[in-house]
Amino acid sequence: MEPLLADLIARAGAARRRLLIGGGLALALVVLVVAVALSAASGGGGTVRVSAGPARSSSVPTPTALLVQVTGAVRHPGLVAVPDGSRAVDAIAAAGGATTAADESSVNLAARVVDGQQLAVPVRGAAPAAGPSGGAASGAATGPVSLSAGTEAELETLPRIGPAMAARIIAWRTANGPFRSLNDLLKVGGIGPKTLAGLQGVATP
Repeated sequence: MEPLLADLIARAGAARRRLLIGGGLALALVVLVVAVALSAASGGGGTVRVSAGPARSSSVPTPTALLVQVTGAVRHPGLVAVPDGSRAVDAIAAAGGATTAADESSVNLAARVVDGQQLAVPVRGAAPAAGPSGGAASGAATGPVSLSAGTEAELETLPRIGPAMAARIIAWRTANGPFRSLNDLLKVGGIGPKTLAGLQGVATP
């Protein structure tokens, strides 16, 4: 009887040891898995980072600013800056708009302005430089027209200068700068010595 009891006790002890060993191994495995997971998380292995990358410059060109001197019947006469491609109406608006005494019908509001131009808005009742249709005014001219600063409507008041030729003059001065002399007009396509002779005394560079 005693040998049998001793054998049972020995077997029970062996089973308990195996259970403890198995449990210890399982616990160690769990600890190892948790440690690996924490290490991966802290190391950024499982994190996706989005890089904004270098800042890209816009491919849209910045509009060139034109300086225009607006005078006459406007709320804030003086120099105004308008984007390239602006028209007379934009320059007048930048100067605060026309006053109630302004005669806007004598100004070609749709004409494009150029850098360095002087845009005069006359008072109602004053003799305009050009009529509403862009042709010569019925009144006397106020003075020579500047080739470098005159509007399209003002250039069209000159002898032998129509809408197409006025547009060529504006295009040339936009590309090459102000006219230095009347002879520079010969560089504009379509203008010859006869046209140049007819502009003496009525046009200035």
